Order: sequence, then C-alpha cells, then structure tokens
Amino acid sequence: MLLRLLPLALALLLAACGGKDDGVVVEFWAMGREGEVVQALMPEFERAHPGVRVEVQQLPWTSAHEKLLTAYAGRATPDLAQLGNTWVAEMQALGALEPLGPWVARSAAVDSADYFAGIWDTNVLGGEVYGVPWYVDTRLLFYRTDLLREAGVEAVPETWAGWLDAMRRVKALVGPDRYAVLLPLNEFEPLLILGLQSGDLLRDGDRYGNFRSEGFRRAFAFYVDLFREGLAPPVTGAQISNVWQEFAGGTFAFYITGPWNIGEFKRRLPPEMQNKWMTAPMPGPDGPGVSVAGGSSLVLFERARHKPEAWALVEYLARADVQARFYELTGDLPARETAWEAPAMANDVYARAFREQLRRVRPSPKIPEQERIAQRLREAAEFAASGRMTEDEALAALDRDVDRMLEKRRWLLQRASAED
Repeated sequence: MLLRLLPLALALLLAACGGKDDGVVVEFWAMGREGEVVQALMPEFERAHPGVRVEVQQLPWTSAHEKLLTAYAGRATPDLAQLGNTWVAEMQALGALEPLGPWVARSAAVDSADYFAGIWDTNVLGGEVYGVPWYVDTRLLFYRTDLLREAGVEAVPETWAGWLDAMRRVKALVGPDRYAVLLPLNEFEPLLILGLQSGDLLRDGDRYGNFRSEGFRRAFAFYVDLFREGLAPPVTGAQISNVWQEFAGGTFAFYITGPWNIGEFKRRLPPEMQNKWMTAPMPGPDGPGVSVAGGSSLVLFERARHKPEAWALVEYLARADVQARFYELTGDLPARETAWEAPAMANDVYARAFREQLRRVRPSPKIPEQERIAQRLREAAEFAASGRMTEDEALAALDRDVDRMLEKRRWLLQRASAED
C-alpha cells in the first residue's frame, strides 16, 4: 500500500514546489517587433525582483486592437500592455485602465518632467494620467541635400512660404517628370500635421469638426495646392514600388516620414547616396512647426491581478538606460530626454532633428473616434487633390461626416452634464 501511494505523494510534492517557484506571474501584452524584442530585457528585471516572472505575449498589430476589446469584454485583460497613443482614449472611455496619477506621484523612476511634454500629454485625459510613454514617434522631413543645394536652397526653411519656395526651386531643377515632395494620397499624416500646426481639428470640447475654420482652411489649401502646382505626384503609396529607390533616383526631394526610415535609408540607399540625405523638423505656417505626437505607452489595466509588480515593470522599462538599450535593439526613439544622451542616440546625426521635433509635437484629438476621423481626413484630402471635389465641398463634407461620428459623444457629454 505504501509503495502504491508513493508516486502520488511525490507528484503532489513536485506540484507544490512548482507553484512556489512560479511566484507572481505578470502578464504583459506587447505588439509587433517590440513584443519580440522586449523579452530580451526581462531577465534583468526578474533578477532584480525575485519571485516575479514576466510572461510576454506578442500580438500582431493587425489584430491587437480587436484582441484588447475582446479581452475587456471577457474580463480577461492582462496586467499591463503596450498601447498606441491613439488607443489610450478609447480604452480609458471603456473604464479599462488604471489611473496612474497616484503611482507616478510615489515613483522615483517615472519623472514626467523628463518626458517630451506633447508625448506625455497624449496619456492625460480629464486631468488624469493613464499611460507612461514607452517609445515615441513623430514625422518630419527626410530630404535630398544635394538636390536642394543644386536648386540654390542652403537649408530647409522654417516656414511654409520658405518651404514652398524651396519646392518650386527643386521642381524647376528636376523637370516635369520628377517632383519636389512625395505625399502619398493613402496617408492622412501629412495633412493631419499641417492641420495641427494651424489650430484645433475639433471644437466645443471635441464635440464638432472644426475643418471649415480659417486655420484648417489655410492648411488644406496649402496641401492641395502642392498637387495642383505639380510639386507632388497624385499617387498612393502602393503606386510607389520602392520609395527608397525613387528617393535615390531623384523622383522627389522631400518625404514626410518617421524614425523607422532612418534605419531603412541607411540599409536601402546605395553607398553613393549616404552623404546626400538628411532629416529636418517640419516647417510651420509662420515659423518652426509642430508635428503629431505618436508612439506607444505602457498602461495598467483596472482588473490587473498584480498591480504593484506590473508597475515595477513599468518603472524598469522607463529607466533611461533601459530605454537606450531598447533603442539599440529596435530603433524606437526613447520617450525620456535623458536617454537621448546615450552615445547611440547622441551620435546619430539623423536622429537629432527628431529630438528637436519631439519638443514641438501635439496630440491628435484624444477621443475614441480619432482613428475614424483620420481616415475621413485622408479621403477628403484625396478627393480635393484629385479634383473630384472643390476645397469647399471637401471641407463641408468632412465637417458633416465628423459631426455625425461625434453624435454619440455629444449625447454622452450632455447626459453627464445633466446628471451633474
């Protein structure tokens, strides 16, 4: 009898030991390549926090949004996750996120003053912070230094008027079959940036579209005129088979894009082109312009089972030295200014313009409907640039459609005001 019971006793003992060894398991959802690479940073965190193990689940960006909503509906959210900055408002509106103000106030590791102000602001809703920026993103100008020099332009101007003059000079140099700037019609970001430079995209507490305002009209006209003058080709990104090859061939001299293309330009441009391109901050209507505040943040979920341990992981990933290592692994720009002093960042001449630009960024409207609004913005720009609508028609339709999208928001805000 004793011999028959021995295997059962041994199994129970091993199970008990295994449960003890597992300790606290922090569930962390991260997207795309970041979800793959961040796992290399976990051993150091786990050594510093005995009894805590991080389980990283890598989600593809294409399905991450749906999976997060499904997890919320099923009460199965993780302890913490990476969220694109434009998703924070939506998850907060659902009540899915843990307010982080008290955690930040007690933290010696997360110093809001060390973050780019416009990026930090993407995580602040109703005066409360709901996310800590993990890495940052924005868009600015990549340009051909040799073509500008040949056209008599010594430096990228800081104003729209100066930039327009530079583009006209480049166009006169390169001729009818090449262009000054690439603005793919399937991308909303260039017009979004010009709009943010000119004022607020929405009005009355983000209840209505503001696209027929004087400021946005000016931005829209500037954008559409680039196509009318032949300075930009009326094409989508899909019609450009190889953007790096076209850039190297002089098909266009300016391109509004993000930090991921620093590495791509270094890898994909031929050796003879490596000293003929540079980055520059966005020009603005009357001086240096803002760009859009982007990137990803780290959030804790309201239903997280291990909030103290999850917050400890946020603090670890927020360290300047860890952010510098993450940049070396991914090319993602650090959210903390002190991380930019690391040699890998400080010595990268192409990243310098991004640091300058990140000090001048604005969030897109911090509402759940923003991604739908951005797509409608893209459609309006394409219709006007292709001549299918006049500017007035496109802007009137844009305001009308956005007002319709925000109808539920107005109802909810009115109801909340009545209850107060």
